[in-house]
Amino acid sequence: MNARAMSSSIKAVPAILALLLGLSSCGSEPPPEGVLEGSALTGQFSLVDENGQAVTQNSYDGKYRMVYFGYAYCPNICPFDTQRMMQGYRTFADAHPDLAERVQPLFVTIDPERDTPAVLREYTANFGDELIGLTGSQEQVDRAAEAFSVFHSRGETTESGGYLMDHSNAGYLMGPRGEPITLLPVDESGQAVADELETYVR
Repeated sequence: MNARAMSSSIKAVPAILALLLGLSSCGSEPPPEGVLEGSALTGQFSLVDENGQAVTQNSYDGKYRMVYFGYAYCPNICPFDTQRMMQGYRTFADAHPDLAERVQPLFVTIDPERDTPAVLREYTANFGDELIGLTGSQEQVDRAAEAFSVFHSRGETTESGGYLMDHSNAGYLMGPRGEPITLLPVDESGQAVADELETYVR
């Protein structure tokens, strides 16, 4: 190799290294700040899962949590929100099966009087094995709802003895340490939920 060719090769080295470093960093950038980061949401709870086991927020440490508050007897909001949440999870899981293993979907009832573990187990089975239902005493549920700033109240009892529950219907994405990250658009579409997981789950 002559001197001129060697000089050109040496000059090209920094450019090649910069290109390789740039390629290696693709996809490794930290996610953007979520709308809930730094908020007052604590995400703390002490509840019972659908198998009757006591759980807290620490039971899911190391996993991102998709959290939705609703109730099994909800006629026309919760089933569709839950369906979109789980469609988003499955879309994300199809594209990133390794990352999906770090995500735990949770359905927290705001109607513990009727939503026993057995009822929740039957309810969540309609949406996939990955979804876990959580219940507890009314006091435990109220505390959990407060930790997520979830509004809920019981409606008037009908002549047949039934009742509806009023509640906010937001979905939450919490981080591996239980920290709040962002809201999940469960009222929009499964793809919109998947897009949020794509943005924040690492």
